[in-house]
Amino acid sequence: MKYVSTRGTPDLGQFSDVLLMGLAPDGGLAMPESIPAFGPADLEALRGLSYPDLAFAVMRPFITDVPEDDLRALLHRTYRSDVFHSADMTPLTRLGDSQLYLLELSNGPSLAFKDMAMQFLGEIFEYVLERRGEVLNILGATSGDTGSAAEYAMLGKARVNVFMLSPHGRMSTFQQAQMFSLHEPNIFNIAVEGVFDDCQDLVKAVNADAPFKARYEIGAVNSINWARVLAQAVYYFKAYLALNLAPGQPVDFSVPSGNFGNVFAGYLAKSMGLPVGQLIVASNENDVLHDFFSSGTYHVRPAERVAMTSSPSMDIGKASNFERYLYLIADRDGAQTRTWWEGVGRGEPVALHGSAHWDAVTASEFRSGRSTHADRLNTIRRIDREYGRLIDPHTADGVLVGERHLRPGVPMVCLETALPAKFGETVQEAVGRIPGRPERFLNIEDAPRTFEVMPNDVQVLKAYIAAKLGALKGEVSPTR
Repeated sequence: MKYVSTRGTPDLGQFSDVLLMGLAPDGGLAMPESIPAFGPADLEALRGLSYPDLAFAVMRPFITDVPEDDLRALLHRTYRSDVFHSADMTPLTRLGDSQLYLLELSNGPSLAFKDMAMQFLGEIFEYVLERRGEVLNILGATSGDTGSAAEYAMLGKARVNVFMLSPHGRMSTFQQAQMFSLHEPNIFNIAVEGVFDDCQDLVKAVNADAPFKARYEIGAVNSINWARVLAQAVYYFKAYLALNLAPGQPVDFSVPSGNFGNVFAGYLAKSMGLPVGQLIVASNENDVLHDFFSSGTYHVRPAERVAMTSSPSMDIGKASNFERYLYLIADRDGAQTRTWWEGVGRGEPVALHGSAHWDAVTASEFRSGRSTHADRLNTIRRIDREYGRLIDPHTADGVLVGERHLRPGVPMVCLETALPAKFGETVQEAVGRIPGRPERFLNIEDAPRTFEVMPNDVQVLKAYIAAKLGALKGEVSPTR
């Protein structure tokens, strides 16, 4: 399987190449040359597989440059019950006798859904880098959960260093403690004076400097990395198979979404032949995605207009993975996608309503909705009262918006994105008690923290990266 750029570059190499690449040289995102499809018989053959074997079946068509036995071994090392604290990896729980189901994705090391892909990245990075005799310096941006998931996945990886940007003071107390309490020689936490989109723009600016990127061997773990999207597609298959539906019967998914990576993984699964009906994009007050799916116009929200909310991992005004969706809507027209996205970079909207492209959007069966702080509190309280189940505020966004789009006889699977413990203040406000947490995270807020506060300045960031990597090689003195 070869990969191409959403902006037209025809040959980016194979899976291992795009794994280490981050952004494509033309600024676009990696996409497979084609999307293999599973027929009804193929889907039936997946029933009863363990999670790692299911992951192999789903991912193998896209990863053809890794020997079959090696890939199987990698996936079995990744998806273990002692890592994800469940033999089922992603248990599917029905809420009472309703049509609502929770897909539990938050039992991993960082208590967030991003562990499902990030643990795979840790294993595949180590494998590919070892084979190539290379090192990789990961530069990432997080609105809360990507950072800790990436850092836990890369602990002890001798060939990987992590530079993680986060918006200063805009994560939950637990999220900050989870990241900043790590004191590892290959982990560097940077709190940027700005919002998540500023962090994301800094990552893109560094990637756009080709000589710097090459000299310092910069890679990515954000959802722009194709491997993450691919790994996340697996649990859509897992949820569908767990429902034991009749062949071809559809299932709807509601996905809390800010950067569009998690829900795009569902669209990938649908494009592969999984009988997915509606894909519900659940937004918080930062509702640029809801605006698009309800009006046909996508308009980036500038940093000063990104609200600070109680579902902070979705406090995003520019959804990076949306470019992959536009690329497919444009029938893989890289030139058209480049035109749209370069316009986005200039602050121009992507206006599709009434066009042939909007017909493609409609056919893709995306739906959307918006939730507020009051909605989240009410939903957390109601789900706890009616079903005895505590959910975090992001999952509450997904449940509420999913309920609005229920269809008779069609299951609605809501993707759990984090455990309530990560957002204890909001959950306590809703139900009057502090949610429980795994013993390993007791009193984590009191742990010493190591991080660097930095202005929103790409030159300052580059100098910091150069100094730290030079120090690791013994070339210069550390800056702290």
